[in-house]
Amino acid sequence: MKIIVLNCGSSSIKYQLFEMPSEKVLAKGLVDKIGLKGASIKHKREDGTEVKLEGEILDHQAGIEYLLGILISKKYGSIHSLDEINAVGHRVVHAGELFSGSVAITEAVVAALEDCIDLAPLHNPPNLEGIYAINKLLPEIPQAGVFDTAFHQTMKPEVYLYAIPYSLYEKYKVRRYGFHGSSHKFVSRRACEVLGLEYDQQRIITCHLGNGASIAAIKEGKSYDTSMGMTPTEGLIMGTRCGDLDVGALLHIANKEETSIQVTNTLFNKHSGIIGISGISSDMRDVETAAENGNARAQLALDMYAYRIKKYVGAYTAALGGVDVIVFTGGVGENDPVTREKVVKDMTYLGLDFDSELNKTIRSKEVELTRPGSKVRVVVIPTNEELVIAKDTFDIVTRKA
Repeated sequence: MKIIVLNCGSSSIKYQLFEMPSEKVLAKGLVDKIGLKGASIKHKREDGTEVKLEGEILDHQAGIEYLLGILISKKYGSIHSLDEINAVGHRVVHAGELFSGSVAITEAVVAALEDCIDLAPLHNPPNLEGIYAINKLLPEIPQAGVFDTAFHQTMKPEVYLYAIPYSLYEKYKVRRYGFHGSSHKFVSRRACEVLGLEYDQQRIITCHLGNGASIAAIKEGKSYDTSMGMTPTEGLIMGTRCGDLDVGALLHIANKEETSIQVTNTLFNKHSGIIGISGISSDMRDVETAAENGNARAQLALDMYAYRIKKYVGAYTAALGGVDVIVFTGGVGENDPVTREKVVKDMTYLGLDFDSELNKTIRSKEVELTRPGSKVRVVVIPTNEELVIAKDTFDIVTRKA
């Protein structure tokens, strides 16, 4: 069975074509700068053949049309006909409280996701554009929605509610939802497979560290708590997001700067975090280089970033009644030994015996970073959200059949 996985952003579409259940990736690529100058498609086939095509791509439907054309092209394609495509799986950021797992896309599901746009105005509209496009281009093909929020629906009310008037939760569903669910689900389970542990018997803390970053506390195979909240802004310091912030500070700044809600939202989501503190970049590699060259603000940004992660790991260790496994994933978590070292430094009180020398050599591969006998195991697991979407889509389609 061949399944296309689509991850539609505001001006981009990441895609992969899987052969299931073998999990073989037949092709993958990126449609970039949709509706902007310099639009392009980067496409890579299983055999390593790559191509970049540039041209006008006005909207998501046009982008999906182009990627489907490449998939069946004689020169760069991986299939002979669109008839070979059996299903399409979509990443959808926000499903509110509506879904606790992945679902087949129906008219009712689409309507429900449209009702969630207020909860994720930057993410859900492009996710829906992908669904609309497939409805037009491949109307007979079954589709599935895999939600960033679904994995965290096992959190208890005392964990996900905010201490605001309860009526606001009842009226507007203001609560913690959490994100990166597919990643936290995948790497926590995979870590236990790598370490030879029973997944549903472990206390796991997963650190998804990238330009967007979140931590999840997972107990007996279920999400117990997570750092992102109603939106992805809460929690860790990120590339351009502030993370945890005193509401009073937000109101004070908005009042002093005389900014609108929209401008204030942009300030804390686009101009804060690592780039806001360092004044250099949202890319950790650039900031680390600047810190090595003596830039004090760059070093401050790195120290703040690592401290926030360490603080959440400590809090979640207490919430879980201890921790058995700590997982690093995401672009920073997988490739930045400096950040990993900063986070676990001085955690010997947990019985954690970290191999600093091994850590320095590890980038983007599955490796345990603790020595034999360590009570807490630390492991790097490259994330694979697309595979989670493909597997869930396969399960939904074959179950219906």
